[in-house]
Amino acid sequence: MTVQNNLQIGQMLIDAGIMTSEDLERGLKEQKKSGKFICTTLIEMGLLQEDTFLPILARKLNMPLVKIKTLDIKADVISKVPAKFATHYRLIPIALEGNAISLAVTDPLDIHTLDDLKLLLGFEIKPVLAGEKDILEAISRYYGVGADTLEQIVSEKSSGIDLAGSVEKTEDLESMAEDASIIKFVNQIMTQALAERASDIHIEPFENELRVRMRVDGILYDTPIPPTIKYFHQAIVSRVKIMANLNIAERRLPQDGRIKVRLQDSELDLRVSILPTSFGEAVHIRVLSSVFFLELEKLGFTDDDLNKIAQVIKKPHGIIFVTGPTGAGKSTTLYASLAKINSSSIKIITVEDPVEYQLRGIAQIQVLPKIGLTFATGLRSILRHDPDVIMVGEVRDSETAEVAIRASLTGHLVFSTLHTNDAAGGVTRLIDMGVEPFLISSSLECLIAQRLVRLVCPNCKVSYQVTKEALRDFNLGKEQENIEIFKGKGCSLCKFSGYKGRTGIHEVMLMNNALREMVIQKASSQQIKKKAIECGMRTLRQDGWDKIAKGLTTVEEVLRVTQQEELVD
Repeated sequence: MTVQNNLQIGQMLIDAGIMTSEDLERGLKEQKKSGKFICTTLIEMGLLQEDTFLPILARKLNMPLVKIKTLDIKADVISKVPAKFATHYRLIPIALEGNAISLAVTDPLDIHTLDDLKLLLGFEIKPVLAGEKDILEAISRYYGVGADTLEQIVSEKSSGIDLAGSVEKTEDLESMAEDASIIKFVNQIMTQALAERASDIHIEPFENELRVRMRVDGILYDTPIPPTIKYFHQAIVSRVKIMANLNIAERRLPQDGRIKVRLQDSELDLRVSILPTSFGEAVHIRVLSSVFFLELEKLGFTDDDLNKIAQVIKKPHGIIFVTGPTGAGKSTTLYASLAKINSSSIKIITVEDPVEYQLRGIAQIQVLPKIGLTFATGLRSILRHDPDVIMVGEVRDSETAEVAIRASLTGHLVFSTLHTNDAAGGVTRLIDMGVEPFLISSSLECLIAQRLVRLVCPNCKVSYQVTKEALRDFNLGKEQENIEIFKGKGCSLCKFSGYKGRTGIHEVMLMNNALREMVIQKASSQQIKKKAIECGMRTLRQDGWDKIAKGLTTVEEVLRVTQQEELVD
């Protein structure tokens, strides 16, 4: 990029009235240091908006302006430009006509680069204008994450890998895992996960491919990656093992570890699980933020439910259960509750598997079954440390349930989780575990059932009328028939899913004398649920409907996560 080109584009921006000469002068000084395209520099400095200058630049240069997101670029067109060229020059091919290839670029005045590409590619170059962000997203989508890195490894063949076979020696694997290109590729996968707000990364080997998937808002999405990644499966697994301090020579047994990393100013705690499968080792990485940031008020509870929870978590003793399937956000609710009551005047101890978030001022114990440190043994030891509040990560067996409930009866406030479909089901689950009904009746203070529903994407939100079928599913009356609800059409910001972000739907069952009597009588969960509704409890679907009516989520989403709920007439 020449100084003359910078000045030429800068003058266009000044003539259009979207840039002052003083701002351009500042931008040119910064651009000399970075060597980036002048418009990129001005955007990074906050002096220019891409959407503002692109149409002006296209008009001044009499050049087409394209939105790459709206295009369906053919694979044979993409194959004409190697990933390393696309990444280095920040461009992407969009069409091929005879011996001419159309390239979307950010700087159409950089004639030297265009001439170089003409020689490198052997095509006549037709430049069209596009936004840099659009181009970078398209490179990731069409070439795959880290395509330029893998191309570099294949072309160099510096590692001595046999692409038709596999690396067997541990020393070869170790040297490959420490190769700068493999390190860069694994970092690119993690950076992509952070950019997409992924909670989990899955690296899965199959017979003829290696698949990378990421879980975003509870749903798994395929991550586009180059097909050549399959040749570097063992090197990638070994790199992850080295980061997690695991044994790279052991490929027959499952292994678990953790990685602490800093990516883009964010500290992440990565939980790694390695599992041997038929076609090699599969890797699962759970992405956790090292900083706990969710407050009880931000979890989707209604004001009424928040008031109920605020009262019960301040009680001096008793037990509070949060119920729901894996991934329903139970631990987050428990952490938020503990953070709410945490103070220097009370002692809080937790026993967890694993410790997901670090909470300041709270003693947290990691379960280690291999050495005999289970939930039950940890809980017994906790009781000798004079705690006021105890949190047990999960009640899995009768021994843990018995100790937790007896702890709540001896002057401790206990928090824990159960795997049940609804709040009332927690009572029958405890009885099934062998806990005496009179102990449950005496100790239980509250059961909170919850699910996570995806939020409608605010960028592509549209309204529509609710159907009678939806009203029937939610057991609602005719007065709701004309209500306006919302859904997402799908856009690039939400991966064309129509959803972005999640919130909770809940049912909060506070125990009272009537419910305690039913527990002693061993009433069924449906009978207990019916009585709780009569006493003011709102079911998961009712809470979900309120969020639908507020435009936060959709009918389909609430039905998806509450499909096993049986509504009481």
